[in-house]
Amino acid sequence: MKKLSPISGFSKLSKKEKIDFLKNHLVTDMDAKTLESFWHANPDLQKILDEFSENTITNFPLPMGLVPNLMINKQLYCVPMVIEESSVVAACANSAKFWLNRGGYKTEVIGTSKIGHVHFKMQTTADELNEFFHDNKDKLLNSTLPITEKMEKRGGGIRSLRLVDKTKELENYYQLELEVETCDAMGANFINSILEHIGKHFGVLLEGSQVGGRESYEVIMAILSNYTPNCIVRAQVSCSVEDLNDPSLGMSGEDFARRIKTAVDIARADTYRATTHNKGIFNGVDAVILATGNDFRAVEACGHTYAARDGVYRGLTRCDIRDGEFKFWIDLPLAVGTVGGLTKLHPLSSLALDILGNPSASRLMEIVATVGLAQNFGALRSLVTTGIQKGHMKMHLMNILNQLGAGKEECEKAKNYFEKETVSFNGVRDFIENIRED
Repeated sequence: MKKLSPISGFSKLSKKEKIDFLKNHLVTDMDAKTLESFWHANPDLQKILDEFSENTITNFPLPMGLVPNLMINKQLYCVPMVIEESSVVAACANSAKFWLNRGGYKTEVIGTSKIGHVHFKMQTTADELNEFFHDNKDKLLNSTLPITEKMEKRGGGIRSLRLVDKTKELENYYQLELEVETCDAMGANFINSILEHIGKHFGVLLEGSQVGGRESYEVIMAILSNYTPNCIVRAQVSCSVEDLNDPSLGMSGEDFARRIKTAVDIARADTYRATTHNKGIFNGVDAVILATGNDFRAVEACGHTYAARDGVYRGLTRCDIRDGEFKFWIDLPLAVGTVGGLTKLHPLSSLALDILGNPSASRLMEIVATVGLAQNFGALRSLVTTGIQKGHMKMHLMNILNQLGAGKEECEKAKNYFEKETVSFNGVRDFIENIRED
């Protein structure tokens, strides 16, 4: 690797010039045709893909798989998932099959509003500022009508606006907290536009007032929060403990239920386990979020914050066994959209939504939460029965074989052999080498 020097105007270079820079300064033995081989054959579509990001040089494909037989509220779904780990899709599909004849998954959207803040500092007393805010609140809200009018016609708009005193946390620090309904849009740009307007107009209203004066009012920032504790969906499964009896489990339904509950309780009690427990949930959640063109970083950040809402990071799922009934559920904050952003602009995200029946944002919340719950059930089922590695490594067998350059016949022999053997990289490598020696 050559020593790099600063470069100016990089974003103005053409894609070919950016690749030349890469080849000349970082990967001298790189074949530019490798990058070009991932470009879309349709130049108009490639232009759209390039403009999704900045300084693009190529596309980075990920597999898009399907989970069939996912029963949600007595309706059957085939769910697209974008993820590079085959065991995730397989585990979700197995969970969907397991619950298909046990009543399926049931969901309920508990809330759909999102939150944003105008963060500002002002040298005044909280009482004086609070009185001024309440006297001018209606003026402040009415001033946003040009921005919110269209959203209100769709049933959305501002749900509440309040002044929050944060001076105990930071000197002279206050918030204007906005709660908004954005219907089928994720609504980030909409919320931010309202917040920026409110921040400016509040300053206008302060001019000539006796509350510290306009000159003492300083907006630090106006931005939505990706923490959405009022935008919640619940997904659950339940059945009698007796109905959990299944030959594939290798134990009674009663023992299986008890072990699942204990595993869930451990994730509620131990942060180390909770982190991996929740990571497994987001294996499924992120895959659907990606497939539908939504923001998986925002969804994950919110979910992990929610997991620590009582001051201790805990597992997101819950389990209960009472009067012979097994119940397993998740409450998950999800801010998603089915209009705007990439949802229609990216052809595969548009297709994913078509596959799901073009759901509303609320319905997509239900689907995503169900996949997260199914993913968690699949992982726990493996953990408390056969162990995670048996199934996990079998799903990675093809990756190992491809890495070793195994041919078609070698792959078939390896798949047959490892049906009853533990899969490991060294084990597969030795098996392939023995075949080649023979």
